[in-house]
Amino acid sequence: MTLLPVSEARERILAAFAPLNTTHVPLKDAVGRILAEEIVAATDLPLFDNSSMDGFAVRVADVLEAGSATPIRLPVVDDIPAGIMPTHQLQPGEAARIMTGAPLPPGADTVVPVEETDFNSREAGIALPENVQIFKAAKIGANIRKRGDDIKRGDSILPKGLRLRPQDLGMLAMLGIADVPVLRKPRVALLSSGDELTPIGQPLSAGKIYDVNSYTLGAMLEANGCEIIPLGVAADTPESIKTALAKAKNADLIVSSAGVSMGSFDFIKDIIEKDGELSFWRINMRPGKPLTFGHYQNLPFIGLAGNPVSAFVGFMVFVRPVIAKLLGNENDDRHIAHARLAEPITSDGRESYLRAKVERENGELRARLTGHQGSGNLFSMVQANALLIVPAGVKSLPANAEVDIWMLT
Repeated sequence: MTLLPVSEARERILAAFAPLNTTHVPLKDAVGRILAEEIVAATDLPLFDNSSMDGFAVRVADVLEAGSATPIRLPVVDDIPAGIMPTHQLQPGEAARIMTGAPLPPGADTVVPVEETDFNSREAGIALPENVQIFKAAKIGANIRKRGDDIKRGDSILPKGLRLRPQDLGMLAMLGIADVPVLRKPRVALLSSGDELTPIGQPLSAGKIYDVNSYTLGAMLEANGCEIIPLGVAADTPESIKTALAKAKNADLIVSSAGVSMGSFDFIKDIIEKDGELSFWRINMRPGKPLTFGHYQNLPFIGLAGNPVSAFVGFMVFVRPVIAKLLGNENDDRHIAHARLAEPITSDGRESYLRAKVERENGELRARLTGHQGSGNLFSMVQANALLIVPAGVKSLPANAEVDIWMLT
């Protein structure tokens, strides 16, 4: 049976998916979510002219001659804290005490910082002085944040498709947006299978191993913004697998690990064929050749190989781009760079994703494999910061050959 090229398998999988619908979430819950609509400013920011300093609002014309030896003395006629709109229009020869962020009073065109006056009392609750002496001439607009200095009404603020960061939430709060339009989280049903799997925390009996993929793949799904529907660990029987899959009714995607190869107890592929459709199940890739894609009861299904590294790499190559498309991103966002091999390597002719440590040496990136490349050697994945990509048909590369590397950090 001819093995399907990785690129074709990826294209066929992605063709089965479309971006999810929009929902609204409270601003406090929006970090990490994907913005479903462009955010356009509905108002200017700042909303009003305000002071950027604690000081005194004055008219420039009144303090043109101010200096350390020739201070200008002005009566203080108003006290303006932040959050209160002033009602007094400043007349020639008057000053108003003003706090940082407070609205500029009508008539004022500059703010003199307290450091340039004789008002040295900084404690909270200090009474308004009757007069203030200005020791330095001011310029028009000094220490004033003008309305619209930061943002003008109609400005594009955040683009559609942005994964929202804490600073973005602050910007949305500044714009007064309480409910944020985001793409719904992909609901991914996660299944592990195998009689040999034992839950973490229980003692291992002879021939058993701990369930690794539920944790690795679950963490990868969560890190990529998914809502996980846990299907648990199914035994190697058709009945157990069907019972687990029945819990995936509301999923956008089913992801399983193990049970998709050619073993006597690998039933998942047969179940997909009997109660759905199987698009393909073997690809020209190392690790992770046994990869199943199809639909189970009209739900998209991706079956990854069971070995921990195969599951990890299969997720990165096939599941991760599906999630990205569900969240509105159809671009290849892999961090591909180039490095030179620090050692010769061999492969088996399949498109290979080898675990590597990439470091900068003498001004260029050098790549070394992290131990043997068996698909059960998860420790080599832990040591790696990149996947070294060997194209299909290439069986060996010499030291110093240039290679593509997919940076994982």
